[in-house]
Parts: sequence; C-alpha cells; structure tokens
Amino acid sequence: MSTADVQKSGEIVGILLAAGRGRRFDPTGEKDKLQQTLPDGTMVAVAAARHLLASLPAVVAVVRSNNPELASRLVENGCRVSLCASADDGMAVSLVHALSEASDAGGWIIALGDMPFVSPATIAALHAALKDGAGIAVPTCDGRRGNPVGFSRIHLDELLRLQGDEGARRLLARCVVTEIETGDAGIFRDIDTAQDLAVSAGTQ
Repeated sequence: MSTADVQKSGEIVGILLAAGRGRRFDPTGEKDKLQQTLPDGTMVAVAAARHLLASLPAVVAVVRSNNPELASRLVENGCRVSLCASADDGMAVSLVHALSEASDAGGWIIALGDMPFVSPATIAALHAALKDGAGIAVPTCDGRRGNPVGFSRIHLDELLRLQGDEGARRLLARCVVTEIETGDAGIFRDIDTAQDLAVSAGTQ
C-alpha cells in the first residue's frame, strides 16, 4: 500500500524529522550526524527509520533539499522522502512540511532522525494508544517523558501553526496527554555530539 493509500485509509503515519544540520556534532557542517554509522554499521537516520517502519504502515521522512545522499538511503529503506528547502528556519518548519505531505492520515508518530535507539515496541505502543482514541501519546521510562510523540488528527490545525524550534512542547503542556510506561531508555538517547556516537560504539 502506498503512503497516499495509507493516508486515505485513516491509518497512523510515521514522520521522521531528518532535516537538521547537527551543528553540535560538527560545527563545520562537514559531517552529517544522521549519516554516521552505529556499531552494527547502520546509518543513524536509517536505524531510526527502520524502527518506525517496523510498527507503522508508512513513514514520511523530511530531509534538507541539499542532502540527496541521505534522501536516497531513506528511500531505499522504505520511506517516502520529502525535501524541505526551508528546513534551516527551525524544526517546526520541517514538521509542518511533513504534516502537509501526510495531512489525510488518522494521526502521526513524530520521531527524530538522531534517535536510533527507540524500540519498535515503544512505537507500536504509541500506535495502539492512538488507535484506541488517545489525542496525544508519549512514551515514559521511570516516570520521565521521551520521544517519539504520537498525535491524532484532532490536533492537526494546531500542529500546522507551529513555528521556530520549539516543536510541539506547548501543545504537550496544555493538552491531555496519554503517558505510556515503556521501560525503554532509548526514548532519551540521541546522537547529538561525537561523544554520543562514541558512547554508542563503546569507545568511551
């Protein structure tokens, strides 16, 4: 089933935000953290995408328009890639761009391309919560909220109005949120710096 068919069926669609520059990882911009490899040889963003695809029928990945290599790898792994020329204007721009591409879906699980350690079981639990009627679903571990976050389409209009780098934090702060305890520490782990990558490889 194509992404368009999945949307029309009212299914939950994954959104992978993979358009950031990752300046903390490499201030020069020469090394894209999303294209670095994990200990098993999998590209960071590809690992994140595969975990979404393991539990969801379709994934829309947002990539900078000047990053064709990452776009190609994500397409090869089953994502529908949408290029965002204005991604540098903030995470919300990438999110709104993706939602516009998947606006007919019944809901969305929004994941970050630099978080490759989230368990597919966690994503499946978010999916189930949305299907059961949750407006917003977040995973927790030891009482702390993490990523990714699921939204039903009742929040679409508000999500499309997001701006800047804040993302959906304000929405989470003022809306009813279903918390799902997962025991999954991967909901906190990202690849933000070169040290994070080294830790994942066990070299630090």
